[in-house]
Amino acid sequence: MKILAELFSIAPGNKDHQAAMRCAIGVFVPLITLVFLDRLDLAIFASFGAFTGIYGRNEPHARRFGLQLKAGALMLAVMLLAALTARAGVAFALTAPETLWLQVLATALVAGSCSLIVARWRLRPAGSLFHIFAFAAIAAIPHQPRLWQGLLAAVAAVAFSVLVGMSSRLVRSRRTPWVAPATGSLAPGEKRTALRESIGYLVAAGLAGTLATLVGQRLGVGHNYWAMVAAVVPLVGHTTRHRVSRGLQRIVGTAIGLVLLAGILLLQPAPWQTVLVIAACQFGAEMFIARHYGLAQIFVTPLALFSTLLVAPSAPGILLRDRIIETVIGAAVGVAVVLAPTARRRLRLRQPRWPGTAGAQGRTRHRV
Repeated sequence: MKILAELFSIAPGNKDHQAAMRCAIGVFVPLITLVFLDRLDLAIFASFGAFTGIYGRNEPHARRFGLQLKAGALMLAVMLLAALTARAGVAFALTAPETLWLQVLATALVAGSCSLIVARWRLRPAGSLFHIFAFAAIAAIPHQPRLWQGLLAAVAAVAFSVLVGMSSRLVRSRRTPWVAPATGSLAPGEKRTALRESIGYLVAAGLAGTLATLVGQRLGVGHNYWAMVAAVVPLVGHTTRHRVSRGLQRIVGTAIGLVLLAGILLLQPAPWQTVLVIAACQFGAEMFIARHYGLAQIFVTPLALFSTLLVAPSAPGILLRDRIIETVIGAAVGVAVVLAPTARRRLRLRQPRWPGTAGAQGRTRHRV
């Protein structure tokens, strides 16, 4: 099968080591600074702020600068909304289940709206995966730091990532002409596609969050937002086969990544060592994310879980269990959403067609 064949093929590189190094530095410096300041409660804000460096990876400097400013501003807005959502649950004295459902609803809305904004701004990577992750992870923090402190850490990380993105201008041979990129609105067809995709993100994230929450309440599985993140992975791609393959690679890569994570956890790394691992995983993820999604997931998995452990330590065994269960739920929902339009078209083709008036009478008799 061609879908399985994609698991064992890798695309050629395209200066991936340059973008990978920038992203690794962009996350390492803010996190190691927080380790020295003994403020790891702010690590999650700095980590998501550093995601700014992911955008505009191979673009000329002027265009990269504009894209990263937009990406950073959107990520900051998402983190602010997440922190306010967490505080809303406390302010209205919501019970734990009510807070959980509020987070699922809010995250689904973020998935759809951010997908639309990303398409309008022509950001790459496309979609709202990072925004779903950032919003849900921050909204789920039980003990929120002071709002201004969290946002300060995030702003500092965004600013540093933009500076790192521009750093190669110091090297004359790497410098690109500073030409303002042309910005145009989406064509009517692109607008329709963006709207349709945003609905897909909302539906996939909402369904996955709902299912993961219900399963979690029955089996005691937490971190339902991991399912919401995994659910939107198959929505990116130009063909149905490629999208289904991404869902499969998400599961396989996560499973292998969990084995790698378990081995690292056995070494019981100190916080500064954990930051080194996070930076190394960020480098590995960016090296392969555009070439083979499954390989990238081997690095993304420990990267995501170590970022979680820095802020909210928990039993490693439970964390590993939750990750694989939520990933399978989310990827299955995402693949189902991708295949739904094709299944609907096939069902329509199988329905009998009735010509003219006789068709109307036939349909009436058939219904009766």
